[in-house]
Amino acid sequence: MCMIRHHFELRETITTILAEEQSHIDAAVDGIVRARQAVERCIAGDPFFGATFEPYTPESDELVVSRMVSAAKKAGVGPMAAVAGAIAWSGAEAMQETGASYGVIDNGGDIALFSDHELLIGVHAGSSPISDRVAFAVPPTSGVLGICTSSATVGPSISFGIADAVTVFSPDVALADAWATAVCNEIRPDDTSVLLRINPEEVTGVFSVIGEWTGSYGTLPPLVRAHVKAGLITAGRNFPT
Repeated sequence: MCMIRHHFELRETITTILAEEQSHIDAAVDGIVRARQAVERCIAGDPFFGATFEPYTPESDELVVSRMVSAAKKAGVGPMAAVAGAIAWSGAEAMQETGASYGVIDNGGDIALFSDHELLIGVHAGSSPISDRVAFAVPPTSGVLGICTSSATVGPSISFGIADAVTVFSPDVALADAWATAVCNEIRPDDTSVLLRINPEEVTGVFSVIGEWTGSYGTLPPLVRAHVKAGLITAGRNFPT
């Protein structure tokens, strides 16, 4: 397989797009731009939407906004906690509309993907001993899968927790992003009660890392030894992820 790796930025949205054809890259960029513009229009009309840390419903009929709002309500966080996943999701769907059978969009650690073959998704968890040493062997999936990570110790995202990484798997990419934030805010090695609020029909698995401690919830892809190239990780800036 000949893979194209494309770096795309639009203000705070910083992505890496993987595809087999340039037309699929172009479609992803178009989907990302349209979703980002929809979010910006909503914030311009209702600034509270872009600032609150609590669930909130603005007046908007945009799909990307409704996905963020729904995810935020379920996870108990602000809508912007789901923005990176929701935007990546829009880009991945745009790729599928062109007939692509493979596509990955990494939006600052929040990934939307679909693939006709197995993919390795590395675990980057700051100074944790397992960081960059293991990866998830994600099986082929025809539908879009969200793999979203939040961290209290890595990157610019606002977090109220202590986790080095919380990775959430869900076919609802916005929800994976929102729950990654919520779990990262609350989980501790001696308190994993936040996981009891998750609907297992919506979130397939959660993997948490705090130093040497790891915790698993639900059904996760196999975790395998790997050498993760940290330099390939897409780093966000100011947009919450």
